[in-house]
Amino acid sequence: MALALVRHSERPGLWDRVPERFAGVVPEYNLHGDINGDYWNRLFTDFPEFQFLLYDDERDVIAGAGRSLPRTWDGTAPDLGPGLDDSIARAFADRDAGRAPGALVALGIEVAEDHQGRGLSKVLLDAMTGTARRAGLGAVLVPVRPTWKDRYALTPIDRYTAWTRDDGTPFDPWIRTQVGAGGAVAAASAHSSRITGTVAEWEEWTGLAFPEDGEYVFPGGLAPLRVDRSLDRGAYWEPAVWIVHKV
Repeated sequence: MALALVRHSERPGLWDRVPERFAGVVPEYNLHGDINGDYWNRLFTDFPEFQFLLYDDERDVIAGAGRSLPRTWDGTAPDLGPGLDDSIARAFADRDAGRAPGALVALGIEVAEDHQGRGLSKVLLDAMTGTARRAGLGAVLVPVRPTWKDRYALTPIDRYTAWTRDDGTPFDPWIRTQVGAGGAVAAASAHSSRITGTVAEWEEWTGLAFPEDGEYVFPGGLAPLRVDRSLDRGAYWEPAVWIVHKV
């Protein structure tokens, strides 16, 4: 299979197939972030050159997808900000204010289920680095969603990030892949992406019942969900680990 990088600006129609193609790759609740409604569709109108697919034209197969945005960054860990939501809002504010971006922030790197295990996440990461280089940006900033954090949902993200294997490499596979590709762990954030919904919505997204107020560990969740039935609300902050790739 010969895969090529295809940007949204080149083949926008391919993206109509993305929701079905990548269904199940990320947990359902991740598709309902509080910030998505304000900005998600504008990725393709305002920043089409930074959204790309791995595509086999001969077989008409989409194997992977990468989403990213340019944003300002002064090169320091504090200026990374809290995570995904802040970076999305900052990218659009920078654009509206005419501020020159300094880095590319990765919003998502996804591989279709039938193509996982072939190293395509590294291909997508390299494509993102190449995109940043061509745009004259000095780094790729990745607010990583750690692969195994859901197994340790009660462990604070800063402690989890510090875990290593016997060989000294990061414990988490996705963090380990990022570091192996030349990235550096810069910071951990407990408040990267905010997701709120009604109790019924959270029960639908997770397949669990939430019969009383309190905190719940749920399938796929990287931290506990807080349920308040009197407000008919479930609120969840997804953590992340900042990885910096210099270009």
